[in-house]
Amino acid sequence: MNIFLLNDIIVFVFIEVILVILMLISEYSVIKILKNWNFSITTSLQYSLEKRNYLVNTIINFTIICKIILFFFFVKSLSELSNVVPGAMCIAGVIGANDYGEALLLLKIFIVFMLGIWLIINRVDIKSKKFIYIKSKYFFFNFILFLILFEIFFEVLYFVNVPLKVPVFCCSTLFKADALPFGLTQSNLAITFYIIFSFTLIFSYLKKIVLSFLFNILFLFISYFSVTYFFSIYIYILPNHQCPFCILQKEYFYVGYFIWISLFLGVFFGISSYIIESLINKKITNLFKYSILFNTIFALICTYFVVIYYIKNGVFL
Repeated sequence: MNIFLLNDIIVFVFIEVILVILMLISEYSVIKILKNWNFSITTSLQYSLEKRNYLVNTIINFTIICKIILFFFFVKSLSELSNVVPGAMCIAGVIGANDYGEALLLLKIFIVFMLGIWLIINRVDIKSKKFIYIKSKYFFFNFILFLILFEIFFEVLYFVNVPLKVPVFCCSTLFKADALPFGLTQSNLAITFYIIFSFTLIFSYLKKIVLSFLFNILFLFISYFSVTYFFSIYIYILPNHQCPFCILQKEYFYVGYFIWISLFLGVFFGISSYIIESLINKKITNLFKYSILFNTIFALICTYFVVIYYIKNGVFL
């Protein structure tokens, strides 16, 4: 059975290819803008480029919104694949089915972050009215386009190498209790989580761009392990069920989507200011309030399950 015979995968790859074609069409205009743009002159060429700029913005904005939606469709497709791949009971088994899965997932998250930053820069550029960031914006777009071309090549490699006859490992063996990072215990991992979370709030409140960037990256890393090895067991109410993906399933009321989306948004807004300043040399500090909001929502959701379990049972797992 070929993996491309699954409807979800065919639809997913087809839409991805369409979006790449749209971006390549935009790239033709982007190159012309980068080569000939001069807002201080009034020529027919410049007038034509300004119209192209609006057209390209529309196409790219549409493509970016579709890519963000497709990310969640990709996650859903992996969940559907768990019914096909032998041994896989959830997304963890499908992602770990070959050497490309985890790298592809990380690449997709990175691309979604970069697309979000492009949207912010584009908004700032349009508000400037003189398009003073237009070349920086489109150079950055070229970098994202390169990532997306690499991504679709990586996707094909991943899907064609998903084994359909050989059993794969699932979360019951992938995430073991003795695999905690840095030799931490579960309680130390939870304490580390709350300490780093506190620092992200402090540095975001003080609008310390570099420190907020560094601690939000660290928070993303620690949060992945904390959800997998500590908070998830209170959601599953099973001390041996450690998985970052099963919480996305309907049995757990899709709470995983709220957890991961709030984390990604919190970290995204926490690191965006530093990246934007590096790209266009402009400080945008109003993003920090969104980082505080979403990181707090993420921490509250995770904490809720631990507190509720303790109130009901009087002990921790």
